[in-house]
Amino acid sequence: MCIFCKILAKEIPAEFLFENGDIVAFKDKYPKAKTHILIVPKKHIETIKDLKEDEEDEILVGKMFLVARDIAKGLKLDGYQTLFNVGRAGGQEVMHIHLHLMSHQ
Repeated sequence: MCIFCKILAKEIPAEFLFENGDIVAFKDKYPKAKTHILIVPKKHIETIKDLKEDEEDEILVGKMFLVARDIAKGLKLDGYQTLFNVGRAGGQEVMHIHLHLMSHQ
């Protein structure tokens, strides 16, 4: 079980900023910016390369971006970055897709 699945199962504590039936969001334990939040689907998908070309995964990824937008709005961030790292060579450290929301605000 990956670390994000353990967080989702509440085996490892994390302060959720957002949670619904599909997605959670929490602060990165090792932030690379003043604001660094991870948006993680509850469905375990290792990398972007593993997304299925079906409506379910398409909607899930879209929802991840909408959650990022809503969190940024709630935090009153004027500007921010969203980032997916893909695979070890692409800087992905946890093999469970997650969207980084980062801002220097």
